[in-house]
Amino acid sequence: MDLEAADDSLIHYRFLFADGRSWSHRVELQPDAREQGKSWPDWTRLNVHQCRHCPLRPEQSPHCPFAQALVAPVELLAQSPSYEQVEVEVYWRGRETRRHTSLQRALGSLLGALGATSGCPHTRLLQAMAWFHLPFSGTEETLYRVFGTYLLGQYLRQQRGLAADWSMSGLREVYRNLRLVNLGMTERLRAAVVEDSGPNGMVLLDLLAADTLYSLDQYEGELDRFFEAYFD
Repeated sequence: MDLEAADDSLIHYRFLFADGRSWSHRVELQPDAREQGKSWPDWTRLNVHQCRHCPLRPEQSPHCPFAQALVAPVELLAQSPSYEQVEVEVYWRGRETRRHTSLQRALGSLLGALGATSGCPHTRLLQAMAWFHLPFSGTEETLYRVFGTYLLGQYLRQQRGLAADWSMSGLREVYRNLRLVNLGMTERLRAAVVEDSGPNGMVLLDLLAADTLYSLDQYEGELDRFFEAYFD
């Protein structure tokens, strides 16, 4: 565990249930290609509840990459209700984060990291955030990371002679697309699971995406108190 936690390309989640069950899952920030020849469940097929703005085509990508990333969590956690309380341990970069929370909240944190690294075309710009993953982040923390990551990305683009989007109009488009992805994945998970933990995890992600999009369109100074020194 210590060796894995020190690897900055690997996030290790461990769920501890009240009945003594435990379940672990690793998020690889530099994932290899999906296992060739593996038999994937039908709900991962690209044309099953495919997002209406998905640029992929079944002949090139028979399965949805985001759905493929969720197979293991769905198989192991589908029988647990979203309100069940769990202890969650997250090991990463030599640190350990612990949280006692609902399965829905824990899944929302895990699914966010899995989605960002899944290979979905609409989550590509979230990969940089995944490298600085903050488990169980709240709205203000998410806004800080989203805005900061995007603007740093624009600075790095400018340093390479590329056009920079300082108005963050491109980020608005990213989050509009992300909301559609979250809704599409919720429909997939509803078709795949018995209990509601998986869909509710995606609903939680969509609420965060909605908050971020609202703050982009209607910023009301949510982060101003942290930057008072910049206003002198």
